[in-house]
Amino acid sequence: MNHPIVAALDVGSSKVCCIIAHINKDKKIKIVGCGYNASKGIKNGVITNINDATYSVCSAVEAAEQNAHERINSVILNVSGDKTTAELHKSSIPLKRSRPINDVDINKVMEKGLSKINIGKNELIHCLLTNYKIDNGEDVKDPRNIYGDELSVNILLGMYPNILYKNLSTVVEEAHLAIDSKVLSAYASGLACLVEDEREYGATIIDIGGGTTSITTFKGGFPVKFSTLPVGGINVTRDIVYGLNTSFEHAEDLKILRGCAFGIEQDKREIISVYPMGEEDDNNIKQMHRSDLIDIIVPRIEEIFALVARKLDAHGLHNQPKHRVVLTGGGSLLPGICNIAHLILDKQVRLGYPRNIPDLPENLNSPVFSTALGMILFATNNIERKPKKIVNSSMGEGGKLAKIFNWIRQNS
Repeated sequence: MNHPIVAALDVGSSKVCCIIAHINKDKKIKIVGCGYNASKGIKNGVITNINDATYSVCSAVEAAEQNAHERINSVILNVSGDKTTAELHKSSIPLKRSRPINDVDINKVMEKGLSKINIGKNELIHCLLTNYKIDNGEDVKDPRNIYGDELSVNILLGMYPNILYKNLSTVVEEAHLAIDSKVLSAYASGLACLVEDEREYGATIIDIGGGTTSITTFKGGFPVKFSTLPVGGINVTRDIVYGLNTSFEHAEDLKILRGCAFGIEQDKREIISVYPMGEEDDNNIKQMHRSDLIDIIVPRIEEIFALVARKLDAHGLHNQPKHRVVLTGGGSLLPGICNIAHLILDKQVRLGYPRNIPDLPENLNSPVFSTALGMILFATNNIERKPKKIVNSSMGEGGKLAKIFNWIRQNS
């Protein structure tokens, strides 16, 4: 790090959060400020109103600056939403049998893989070199001094549509901030919540946010799969609004204070108070059983994890009950949610708190802040290598424009 101050800006569907940290020369992190507020102008990770979203960002940043007694000019920005995509590219080179693999071979296979990447009409968020393989064998972290016929490396790309990223970056620019780097939400959350063994031997972080559920699978110390679902905690709240005919704010309170991911017999005897929509007077309050609330919540939670199960199958995790799953994000705080996830996913499940930053302030020790804190870790230990040349789909080697330009060059 060239600068001792790092700021993370987590722009979500339910909240906008800014965390400011000092990083010393030994990469030790000290959180010095935090600010957050309810987000506006953002739905399912997508900007729907530039002015409202900018106001939310400015409010969160100003609160963090006041808390930290610092001024920031740039941020690490998270990217989320169901429009995020991932692609895996493989790069291979032949090897000389007369000698073992050396740094020249490693640089050659990396440069070949990074020499030309086609991202279509997308913004490149991540370009991650994962483990190497020799002769298509097992994953190898360091292939040096090993003999073989072929060396290959997988390159994982994380992407986001250009037009949607432009709206997001415009909000940050309107707040008079520059973007230092970008990170997918669940990747950041995994850095904050997963222990080293989980990242090494295989685990999936499921970040249940307000409007989206982001999923990243780690193995060999690296992310190997990215995916996102357009559902989250807000969907549960809306179901309560419609089911109990109450306001969004009261529905959110009911979910947090009295909600649960599964019901028990006692819920049928427990009474809760519900304010009808537009009637916030105690004289109009309704009494109903807690089981009525839980009966609304459970189907949505089951649906979310049924969708997650499909994504995990796509990640190649079908019939792997020993694979670990870690839930984080504000939506993961619903009581009983880990039990339901275990039953539907048939995986070992635990709740993920940010645990990889020592001496974390108590008010930030919550799954709600996993993404923002993971972004600080990402910035501190970023090892990504960006490609030298990025190809847009309309300008690719096989595109019409490219053929025209090639003809002009050859005949001029």
